[in-house]
Amino acid sequence: MFFTAEFWVLVAFVILMGVIWYVGGFRQITDAIDGRGRLVQAELDEAKRLREEAAAVLADYTRRRDEAEREAEEMVAAARVEAEGVAREAHERMAEFVTRRTAAAEAKIAQAEVQATQQVRAAAAEAAVKVSEAVLREQVRGQGGEDLLVRSLGEIRSKLHS
Repeated sequence: MFFTAEFWVLVAFVILMGVIWYVGGFRQITDAIDGRGRLVQAELDEAKRLREEAAAVLADYTRRRDEAEREAEEMVAAARVEAEGVAREAHERMAEFVTRRTAAAEAKIAQAEVQATQQVRAAAAEAAVKVSEAVLREQVRGQGGEDLLVRSLGEIRSKLHS
């Protein structure tokens, strides 16, 4: 049992462990492992901080995007309202223009009717005077008839033109 290879490997291992313990190797190993643990923990903390910052930036960009979309919707709604107002105003102006043009046309028609009526009256008066003159000339002859005719024609003209 003392001369087997496994025995001597065990003896060498125990001596090696004793030397490592004597020179403080175990403390260095644990310090190195603890340092590596602290380094990993610091990296994890940094990663957590960066993730939180990224989440905050994402939330900020999401908020800004939502605000921009809301502003765009408000702009579209305002433009729609303004366009409807402009269309309504244009429609009102067009209706007012049509009303004015209709009123002007009706005034011209009324004026033309008045002129036509006056012209018809004047033509009728002239025709009546001529007919009356012709009838009276045939019936009344002489100076008295002519005086009567001139006086009657003057009265007729004054009555028709007034």
